[in-house]
Amino acid sequence: MSRPTLYIAATGHGFGHAVRSASVAGKIKQLNPDILLILATKAPRWLLESYIDGDFIHRSVSFDVGVIQADSLTMDKIATKAKMEHIINNQNSIMAREINYLKTNKVDLILADIPPLMAKIGKIAEIPCWMMSNFGWDFIYQDWGSEFTEITDWCSKCYQECDRLFRLPMHEPMTAFSNITDVGLTGGNPRYSIEQLREQFKLTSPPEKTILLTFGGLGLDAIPYQNLSNFADWRFITFDRQAPDLPNLVKITDTKYRPVDFMAVCSKIVSKPGYSTFAEAIRLDLPIVSITREDFAEARLLLEGIKNYTDHQIIPAKDFFEGSWDFLNEIPEKPRQKVPLAKDGTEKIAQEIVDYFNN
Repeated sequence: MSRPTLYIAATGHGFGHAVRSASVAGKIKQLNPDILLILATKAPRWLLESYIDGDFIHRSVSFDVGVIQADSLTMDKIATKAKMEHIINNQNSIMAREINYLKTNKVDLILADIPPLMAKIGKIAEIPCWMMSNFGWDFIYQDWGSEFTEITDWCSKCYQECDRLFRLPMHEPMTAFSNITDVGLTGGNPRYSIEQLREQFKLTSPPEKTILLTFGGLGLDAIPYQNLSNFADWRFITFDRQAPDLPNLVKITDTKYRPVDFMAVCSKIVSKPGYSTFAEAIRLDLPIVSITREDFAEARLLLEGIKNYTDHQIIPAKDFFEGSWDFLNEIPEKPRQKVPLAKDGTEKIAQEIVDYFNN
């Protein structure tokens, strides 16, 4: 008898979609180790392994591009448009290949975050396709004007084929979806104790002078690390392998560690708008210092989200890149909303999937 099989497809855009998909996959593995997981994403295997204990199949394919970027802030709309048009023009052969794979591997359920084509693939393959996200790519592309109208409309039509959407917090309306279940924040939990991390990485400064710098899987070009000299008795933690060697900068290069593992030892994170980073920080009640991001519609949702639901500071990009980082000495603003966001998205989505297989 074959194992119950879940196929998870994540948009190949930075690491955020893969992180939240993998956090759900990891929880599914805990709840029911018999479920076979296939993760279809261009994200590296080490990233998935940092969230999933146990076996899974990594299928390195992609069905969309999200936005092609040089780093976490610099977008290439021309290249994005060309690549999406290529996918649309070749969708029949892409779908045929993947439907064959799904049938051969006896896949029972698809979970997608949030490649539009997967909904069409599921419909033709007659396999239920559930999705999870706080936005659809139609929402991003429609913001870019008439040149993207055909791509926007194609995305929306694909999403209409989705059987069920788990809508994450800090979301747009997502009107293309007909069956929506609202859930709480997704993300991983720290795997190491504060004492372990402080000893291992010689984090001798107090928490209020310990800062996590994290800018997503694509990183940022030209981070002004010279500003760290203004905070000589502080400790800064980065996952940026290109960062300079500085006495108060701790570089994390071992892929078993994740940004969420270090959040508990810090008083703030400094980041760009990114759902997974924000969600993991809010789940741990960690104040967020975020730079602004223009021309990417999700950023508006996320910045409104932290204004509403967590202690926050929002810094103009110019102040981050050209200022002296005086903002680190400022006290974050309090959230506008009194009722916090639910933090159980990972657990809720995982449980729904396990229940589906049990029934």
